[in-house]
Amino acid sequence: MSSNFNIFSYQTLIHAVAGATGSVVAMTTFFPLDTVRSRLQLEENREAKNTFTMLFELAKEEGFTTLYRGMVPVLESLCASNFVYFYTFHGLKSLNATSADQNAGRDLLLASVAGVINVLTTTPLWVVNTRLKMKGIPEHHGQPKSVADQYNGLFDGLVKIARQEGIRSLWNGTLPSLLLVSNPAIQFMTYEGLKRRIHAFYGEENLSGITYFFIGAVAKAVATILTYPLQLVQTKLRHGHNYEDLPQDAGTIQMTLYILKKYGIAGMYKGMESKLLQTILTAALMFAAYEKISNFVFKLLLNHEIASKVK
Repeated sequence: MSSNFNIFSYQTLIHAVAGATGSVVAMTTFFPLDTVRSRLQLEENREAKNTFTMLFELAKEEGFTTLYRGMVPVLESLCASNFVYFYTFHGLKSLNATSADQNAGRDLLLASVAGVINVLTTTPLWVVNTRLKMKGIPEHHGQPKSVADQYNGLFDGLVKIARQEGIRSLWNGTLPSLLLVSNPAIQFMTYEGLKRRIHAFYGEENLSGITYFFIGAVAKAVATILTYPLQLVQTKLRHGHNYEDLPQDAGTIQMTLYILKKYGIAGMYKGMESKLLQTILTAALMFAAYEKISNFVFKLLLNHEIASKVK
């Protein structure tokens, strides 16, 4: 990595755009799995079933379109979130760095910093998204219609939550989100480490899409298994729970202790099967798309520079 590659360079922008685009492609492809994961986490009365059974059950009960409920605002938020994350991570990574400087500890630190910045800037988007995902769900599923159906999109949700519940409510779940910075941090550390090793083994700069897909899948699996309980608590704090004997303003620790007491350790991993399937496939496709898009753009720019010099 050249020394003139810095946080405000076009190279950093390319990484950010490629990461944002890859995440949108991946989420669009596997969005129904995310719907199943959300429903399993938030609907306490729904019997836990395998992912594909849930897909068919939801489509039969509520229509096929329910599998894509809230997709547009999710894609908008995901695009913004990954742009911020990839821009920050690769911008910081490029500062006074050479390939010899890259190691697991440095990757973990930079990914953590990028995660904190991302959380603080995009949490309001995800607070609205979690609620929009449950929009239109029948009341007998435990979701009050007055809450679920009052938002007409991402911006409308941001405005209404700020007016009705206060601006601070837009950052509900920020603490577990900050703790969950460990998820993408572990993911990026694992991904970058595996990629360096495979690059060194094969002696090639660019790997195949399948290889990037596999590396991304392994990295996300490790991160998700280690941090899933926090993700469950985060979802409930953002959306609002329907536990009758727990205050609605319960915090992270109180919510965690309540779930452990009532449901045991298994309760902290409810819906993890669908979460693993969804996040592994989504992350794997995202990294594969990101690598191919960024490599393609960098190659185009390199060819353009060579052509300009020849002229």
